[in-house]
Formats: sequence, structure tokens, C-alpha cells
Amino acid sequence: MKKIVLIAVSVIFAMSWAHAQTSGTLTVTATTSATGGNYAPKNIVAIWIEDNQGNFVKTLLAYAQNRRTHLNTWEASTTAAGSPFNAVDAITGATKTSHATRTCTWNGTDVNGMLVADGNYRLRMELTDKNGTGNFSTFTFTKGLNPENQTPANVPSFSSISINWVPVITGVNDPELDKQYQVYPNPSTGIIKISGDQITGIQVLNHAGALIGQAPSQTIDLTDQPDGIYYLKITTDKGVVTKKVVKK
Repeated sequence: MKKIVLIAVSVIFAMSWAHAQTSGTLTVTATTSATGGNYAPKNIVAIWIEDNQGNFVKTLLAYAQNRRTHLNTWEASTTAAGSPFNAVDAITGATKTSHATRTCTWNGTDVNGMLVADGNYRLRMELTDKNGTGNFSTFTFTKGLNPENQTPANVPSFSSISINWVPVITGVNDPELDKQYQVYPNPSTGIIKISGDQITGIQVLNHAGALIGQAPSQTIDLTDQPDGIYYLKITTDKGVVTKKVVKK
């Protein structure tokens, strides 16, 4: 019976290696300017992420409240996703009374807090200073294992633009928490066990920081993966611990 259970767990785990999901931070900076509207220099502005098919992923910045309906492109994107003007985790505020450099970040997750798959994404910026459509622009970047730094040419209402994606692998463990969770055997030929209690989730990342699996139990099966270095990101009720393991 134990053998059957282990095989079942291994099959479930193997199915979760489908799409790489790299953790990281996208930092966006742009300096705004007028569109020539009658409310200038007052302006409303939004910056958000869509996937490569144009589906809304997450808003990064939205300085707009009463007049937000004039950010027509942002409204259309969020409405199509079933959540008009969604600004979960975004930098938000009222109408701006002047122009300045705006900075926002994205941690690679959607509005539900789930890390999205690696691939090409669209960064969209929109600004207006009138009761109507203003200027909006779209930039494409790749979320993945490799760092990416873009400095696109100026576009109407947005200049000095910087789009910087930095993937990450691990953080620094709390020493006391680190002692409570162990992985063994390490090195391993493929089957790795995790000791410790109150574990709520386990993510498996490769040597470059790409998320390649979600473990359904405290037994990890890497037998179908190449030899090398892996990281186990263990989420617990007490905090998060990252363990380095070697498969050979």
C-alpha cells in the first residue's frame, strides 16, 4: 500500500512540472507629461500588466479616483477580466496636480497572488488630463530566467522610461526557523524528504530560480529531473524557509 501511495504522489508531482514560473521583480519608471487637455497639469495615470494575449494580469499604479473612467484603455482591460478598475496591491492615489517621475514594481503575480507562467507580457501606460481618452502606450518584456533591462524611446506623455526585470532565487533564512526544517538525503538520487511541522506549501525551483513544481507532500520526487542544484521553498505557519538540495 505504501508503494502505491508513493507512486500516486510522484505522478501528481510530475504533472506539476508543466510551466516554469520564475520569481522576481519588475521595476518600472517613467516621467509623465501633459496631453494638452483642459485640466493640465492635473492628470490621471495608470500602469498595468497584461499577458501576451492582452488579458489583464495586474495593476501596478493607478493615480485616479473620481475621473478614472477617462482612463478608457485601463478600464476596458480590467472590465474584460471581470473586475473594473482592479487595483489589488497597486500603488494608488488621487488625481495628480503636476507631473513627475513615477515608479512602480511587479512581483510576477496576478490579482489572486499566484505566480504567473514565464513568457512575454505587455506593460501598458495610460494618462489623460481631460474628460476623454488621452495617451497610452504598450511595451513588451519577457518574464523568465534572464534579467532584462529596457530603456524604450520616449512616447507621448511618458519619457525616461525604464523597464527592469530581475529574477530571484532565494532569500536568507531565519536561523531559528532554518533549524526546524531539514531535507534528506542531500545529495540525493531523486527522492527527497522534508522534516518539520505546520508546512502549508512547498515550491521547487531549479538552479536559476525557475519554479518547476509544487509538491503535494513532504516527499519530493526529482528522479525525472536533470542532475544539478535545486531549491525547496518551504512555506510554513511560522515563516518561509529555502533549502538547497543537490541531485546527482
